[in-house]
Amino acid sequence: MKKDILGVDIGGVLIDRVADGTDTSFFSDRFLETPAVADGFATLARLRERFGDGMHVVSKCGPNVERKSKLWLAHNRFTEITGISLRQVHFCRKRIEKAPICARLGVTHFVDDRYDVMRHLTMVKHRYLFRPDEGDVQIAAQQPLNGMRIVHEWSEIAAELL
Repeated sequence: MKKDILGVDIGGVLIDRVADGTDTSFFSDRFLETPAVADGFATLARLRERFGDGMHVVSKCGPNVERKSKLWLAHNRFTEITGISLRQVHFCRKRIEKAPICARLGVTHFVDDRYDVMRHLTMVKHRYLFRPDEGDVQIAAQQPLNGMRIVHEWSEIAAELL
């Protein structure tokens, strides 16, 4: 039996976009103060019951945001709280590059806030479009993807996967 593997994005899924446009935005000098998405870390810690070491972070960003993301994860004790090691954190430069990473890792479940990512993850059976913007909601309604559903809170993911 194939082991289930979970993949999650960082921006909008772990790092909350609620501070965008403020002085504590992830794109400001005070990026370490950007809040985490409510219940994200705690839910990932609980999901270890099901996925064990089969949990990965897959994020698209440039070199500067990658550096800031690593610092933010360390500052917020991500590894300590979730049990996901930094070896399980993967970065790429284009959204489409998440697909081969997920294929190589054998990801069966993926959480991302961008429809554009989801449409490339054809090998991922269970896709969770997390708190999408209105444009992505409209695209998802017009071009539904098999195995993808829209979720708004980590509790919805936990309810389905635990």
